[in-house]
Order: sequence, then C-alpha cells, then structure tokens
Amino acid sequence: MANKRRILVIYPFSSSYIQRDMEILKEEFQVMPFQYKGKKDIFRMLRSILKTDVNISWFTLGNATMALHLSGILRKKTIVIAGGWDVVSMPEIGYGAMRGKRIKKTRYALKKANKVIAVSESTKEWVLKWVDRDDVITLYHGFDPQTFLPKGEKEKMVVTVGKLENEVTIAIKGLDTFLKTAKLLPDVKFVMIGRHDPKLAKEWRAKAPPNLEILDFIPYDKIRGYYQMAKVYTQLSYQESFGCALAEAMLCECVPVVTRRGGIPEVVGDAGFYVKYGDAKATAEKIKEALNSDIGGDARKRIMTLFPLNERKKRLTKIVYDCMK
Repeated sequence: MANKRRILVIYPFSSSYIQRDMEILKEEFQVMPFQYKGKKDIFRMLRSILKTDVNISWFTLGNATMALHLSGILRKKTIVIAGGWDVVSMPEIGYGAMRGKRIKKTRYALKKANKVIAVSESTKEWVLKWVDRDDVITLYHGFDPQTFLPKGEKEKMVVTVGKLENEVTIAIKGLDTFLKTAKLLPDVKFVMIGRHDPKLAKEWRAKAPPNLEILDFIPYDKIRGYYQMAKVYTQLSYQESFGCALAEAMLCECVPVVTRRGGIPEVVGDAGFYVKYGDAKATAEKIKEALNSDIGGDARKRIMTLFPLNERKKRLTKIVYDCMK
C-alpha cells in the first residue's frame, strides 16, 4: 500500500457507481474518499489534496469547483467527471444545475481540469456547450455480468426505478407516464422502486391502480431480484445521462421500453423498444410487444459487450496515470 500512488475521490453524495469506481481504483492506487458537503470542509479538503497525487471530482458541482481552486494553488493534477445533471440546463421542466449561477463555476471547473470525463456522448455534448476543449473523454459506466444475471422464469411484470420526490423528479423520470400506463394494462404487474418522499408516496399509492406497487428504497440485491423477475424494464425519462439501472436490468434480461432521450439510445441500441416521452398509450402498446418478445438475451449481450466493468477499470486507470505525467 505504501508504494501505491495516492488519489483523492471527491463527491457531493454517495452512489453505487461512485463506490464502484473507488473499488476498481483501489486495485491500482491508494484511494482516499472525500464527501464534500460545503465550505466547512475546505480545510479538510486542502489537507487531503496535499497528501495525494491526483484528485478526481465526481460531478462538476461545488466539490469540483473548490477542488480545482485548491489544486491550482497546490499544483496538483485534477480529473473531473461530468455525470449528467451537473452540466444540463432544461428550464422547461426546471431540471439541470446549469440553469442559474452555477454556469460560471462549472465552466471554471471544466476549463481548468487536467482531464474531463463524460459518462456518455450525450453528456459530452452538454459539456461542450459550456467549454471549448477537444480532449473531453467519453467513458461509459461498467457493469459486472456476474452480479447482474438472469435467474428463473420471467413474470408478466414491468419495473422502473425512480424517486417520487417532487414535480421535477416525476417529470424527468416519466413516472406520471408509468402510472398512466399501468392503468391501461390492468392485467400486468407494475413496480416502481425509489427513495420516495413519504407524503408524495402516500398520495401516489392512494391513486395507483391495484396492479401498481410503489416500493420504497430496498437493498441492492433485492432490486436485482426484481430485475430477475420482471420481463420488462422501462426508462420513460425526459433526460438521462446514461441509465445505470437500465443497464443492470438489461443484464438480467429485462426487455427495455424507453424514450429516445439523452444517453438512453447509447445504452439500448437496437435491443429494445422506443416510445415518445409522455405517451402512455404508445408505451402500453410497446410494453405488450416487449412482453411477447424474446430479445432479453440480446439486451444482456449488448451490456456485456459494450459496457464491461473491466473496460472502465482499464481506461479509468490509464486516465489517472496519464494525468500524473
């Protein structure tokens, strides 16, 4: 451990994909995790940057701006990962961090970072709206096909993951369309999983049809169990930078029914069914087609081929080493 180069991974909140990155980086580097919650963490961040060779900021939010500023003073190398929401501006639905005062700070982070990574080509396009640089790297998420794998017979079930938090989260994930579609297919079981606002979840359960189950957050392995049971996974989003839950469900041979928004087509390709955002009737028709299809194996094969975890590990490790030069 003493001989390993040291890297600092800075993030505003914890998530499965950030934890996954830290795990794969630990095989090559001494990784120091750092959750930045605000200005009270500045001096702790300063001390941490001093001890490391490179720092990686997940998302171009306040954590990245502060890390880039301190790293410039200390002459430390930096990597910024644009995750989606942080570089998006969609005022028509009140979505994206780039709708207000953050633009100047985000541009600073994207311009000053030694390396900029985008999680999809769609996200890269957003990055290039704010900064003019020709070295932005698209690096997709990676997934372990042995962690997410099919098991047993599929049920006549449709699953989605998305939280009932406010009007914006409902709109961005197309959850209202999911609800309307469930009403149109009373003989099909629908399951919505997420970290829901208790009051909003109660309101939705009261108006949900009998075939729609709204589950609060459940452990990762139990979510996988639903992917393994469900024949169809929907991603009815207005915008999606990539779609990690979508990819995990596809590995479990769920047939995707999705919108052609953001990075979703990059994940699904021709291994699923596409619908127009907000069109419950069309979504219901495509779900019926998906339930009768046999392309779940194609969906799994696509994720295994294009988004292997080892490929992300190899490329992310190389980016870190290149940054150290």
